[in-house]
Amino acid sequence: MSLDHSSDRLWTKSFTMLVLGNLFVFMSFQMLLPTLPPQAKEFGATEIQVGLVTSLFCIAAVIIRPLTGFLLESSKRKWLVILGATSLLCITISYSFSTLIIFFLFIRFIHGLAWGWSTTANGTAAVELVPPKRLGEGLGYFSLSMTIGMILAPSLGILLYQTFGFHILIFVSSVLGVIAVVLLLLISYQTPKEVEEKQLDFRQFSLLRSLVDKHGWYPSFITLLASFSQGTIVTFIVIFSIERNLDQVFLFYLFSAITGTIVRPFVGKWFDQKGPWLLVIFCSISAILGLFILSYTYSITFLIFSGILIGAGFISMMPVLQSWVISKTPSDRRGVANGMFYSSIDLGIGISGVVFGFLSSFISLGSIFQLSSVCYLIVIALTLIDYLKIKRNERKSQKEYKHFRTV
Repeated sequence: MSLDHSSDRLWTKSFTMLVLGNLFVFMSFQMLLPTLPPQAKEFGATEIQVGLVTSLFCIAAVIIRPLTGFLLESSKRKWLVILGATSLLCITISYSFSTLIIFFLFIRFIHGLAWGWSTTANGTAAVELVPPKRLGEGLGYFSLSMTIGMILAPSLGILLYQTFGFHILIFVSSVLGVIAVVLLLLISYQTPKEVEEKQLDFRQFSLLRSLVDKHGWYPSFITLLASFSQGTIVTFIVIFSIERNLDQVFLFYLFSAITGTIVRPFVGKWFDQKGPWLLVIFCSISAILGLFILSYTYSITFLIFSGILIGAGFISMMPVLQSWVISKTPSDRRGVANGMFYSSIDLGIGISGVVFGFLSSFISLGSIFQLSSVCYLIVIALTLIDYLKIKRNERKSQKEYKHFRTV
């Protein structure tokens, strides 16, 4: 089906189903994340093997996204989305049959392939169901389904794992996966005309071209920097809370998610009206303040306050950056652009864990949070450079237009 944006209506049946379907995809997936490392320990995994549970997954997700982006240049959306969701479901079920650590790690690698495929396909489908004039707002709501899943599911997963065991956890995760597949099957997907007219030819596949889109690489690099800083929170927040005797660390995630949810509609509309630059700068300042407050936190009150600032910072910034990437990209390259965006997040967080994990042997975790805030200063600088470049080109175009009129 070709794109038809004659209406600016956002909450169509298909977009609503995609948001809900993506929520259940994220719920099914995220509830496994905190439980897979301890389950690997149950199989007798070494410390290195436990680390591979995360790193193999990230590597696989980055590897598959160029191929997914290439397929999205010439393929209808429905089969790509359904294949991704169905693969995630089958892999989730397969964990129940894993008793050897080698097999467990192999499944984890395949899980990363399916996750990279699914997130790229779903993100591209969302872009094409959103009216162009409401791109920022639409992607803000779509990414909200990810945020809610990332906040609620890990706590639910830990509860099920500790109370009922791994097999019940897998059963519940699989049920959520089935619901996701059903919802995604009900969608009337939109495919750009230029994509429908293009023939799939694997001889044209280029790893570099399918990994990086020249139009959207700049905001993707900014995404990598922001994610590199956020990686310190993902990696160390639990350890940090133990060091500081903060036994309610879930409140950090809760208030971060609540804040991100509240500001999401306003952020999306601002992007649609005024562009990304001021938003990215405000979000970066908020994240810097949040990291510094977190570094000095010894009480639940300051933990919550830092969570609010991080929610207004990093969580609010992600849909802005995704919209920025997509707005600079031709419609037939949106699959590649989405893959590049999500890979930037994975690479940023993954590399951050290694770099700051090494540095944590020499400096305190509080100092780690402060040091990581430098990334946001670079984000601000790069955003200002792009803004000034855009304004300079606009003034140049206006002068040329006035000169042409006088001639």
